[in-house]
Amino acid sequence: MAISFSDLHTETGLKSLDEFLSGKTYISRGQISRDDINVYGAVPKKPGDEFPNAKRWYDTVSTALVARFPGAAVGVKIGGQGAALAAPAVGETKKEDAADDDDLDLFGDETEEEKKVAAEREAAKASSKKKESGKSSVLMDVKPWDDETDMKKLEEAVRSVQMPGLLWGASRLVPVGYGIKKLQIMLTIEDDLVSVDSLIEEHLTAEPCNEHVQSCDIVAFNKI
Repeated sequence: MAISFSDLHTETGLKSLDEFLSGKTYISRGQISRDDINVYGAVPKKPGDEFPNAKRWYDTVSTALVARFPGAAVGVKIGGQGAALAAPAVGETKKEDAADDDDLDLFGDETEEEKKVAAEREAAKASSKKKESGKSSVLMDVKPWDDETDMKKLEEAVRSVQMPGLLWGASRLVPVGYGIKKLQIMLTIEDDLVSVDSLIEEHLTAEPCNEHVQSCDIVAFNKI
């Protein structure tokens, strides 16, 4: 139940508050609550030395609001300087009304559940970054054995090599002389999954591709 004090603009009202706060840090709980915020907002300025309990309480609440929850209530004055806090959004007000109005823990440590959720969120981010491996764009020259090599079959053999992280791109035939042409082809690889050297040695220049492919050269290699 909300606690209020009348005539806090008068010495009588402040004296009543001071007496109430004797031996207490906060008004209604062992931690700052909405009662503290509401009463704090009703006090026109910081109580004087003649009200030591109210003065100590005022400093405590002021520090809490400035440091941790600057938007706690409408019209609350910070440090007696008359700087009003911003009003909460309508949606926020409804959510607060539905909750326990007397329970406002500004200094509560993270619960074990909150720590667990935060740890899971960080783990998910790390996993996502790990899955998004770097990619590279490669331009490769694939050379036939001689001018009698069927270049169409050579390209079919090259593109038949399929593996996770490998994507074949555009290609063209480039004359090299004496009626011989080479296949120049683009490919995109995921660096963590595909090694270009292994692709050449274990697939493109190995059986069955080596029936058409004599050798391969990397013309360009760029990180994407």
